[in-house]
Amino acid sequence: MREKHLIVSGLQLWQWRNAALKAALATNVPPGEVDWLLLEVAGLDRLALRLESFKNWPQIQLQLPLEELEHLWQRRLNDRLPVQYISGITPWRQFKIAVSSAVLIPRPETESLIDLAVASANDVSGHWADLGTGSGAIALGLADILPKATIHAVDYSLEALAIAQANAHNLGFADRIEFYQGFWWEPLALLKGQFSGMVSNPPYIPTSILPTLQPEVVNHEPHIALDGGIDGLDCIRHLIEISPSYLQPGGLWLIEMMAGQGDAVRELLQNQGSYCKIQIHADLAGIERFALAYVN
Repeated sequence: MREKHLIVSGLQLWQWRNAALKAALATNVPPGEVDWLLLEVAGLDRLALRLESFKNWPQIQLQLPLEELEHLWQRRLNDRLPVQYISGITPWRQFKIAVSSAVLIPRPETESLIDLAVASANDVSGHWADLGTGSGAIALGLADILPKATIHAVDYSLEALAIAQANAHNLGFADRIEFYQGFWWEPLALLKGQFSGMVSNPPYIPTSILPTLQPEVVNHEPHIALDGGIDGLDCIRHLIEISPSYLQPGGLWLIEMMAGQGDAVRELLQNQGSYCKIQIHADLAGIERFALAYVN
């Protein structure tokens, strides 16, 4: 019976779309999200949406009942539920990555971490770590662009790991990525000193700033993946202190950070004493977003 509820007429969906667009404009939600959602849950293409040709289609297969889609859209409007959590998927690099409220939604700026990693690596093979993997986005990106490497992905959250593992399986990287539950480097103790590189997008938001973030973030994304402590640098400090014992000489240390943290992270790396060639890189918007260093 459920399958019947997933079939709607083109006219029904056209009427829903028009109502959703009006509601989006009235509540300052980007109206483009309506069509983005229909691309994912209704399998429509951009041309059909632009020409509204789907209006005349006798039936359209949805991934969830129209009533449930409407309920979730109302949550988008009223509770600011991110549209990516409604569809359960988000584009990232060339992938479509499954997401839920157990993981952060991968941001476009984080894509640059992958390009920086391959451009800066002294060794593109061997063992690489993605610490705090969340949805598995960074691990997937590394596995794709470093075909000779074995990727080790760690997260404290079992719910997040389940999503990351499903993404690796669905995208064909299950045999290239190993998953571990635990705290940063701890599950990888048997490989100490053997890693060619470490890439991480750790929590870096100062605790006091969290309540001021967009409601889509503060009310729906996991705080464990956002809260970096009083100054936002708690996890970054830990990674700076511990990583030299896991990385081989010349191994790459690479993280994402918040705007304005570059000088502090550079100083922490310098003071630790085990790093060289410390660099701060900007994202595509010109914001200092990434810190990179090598282990002596």
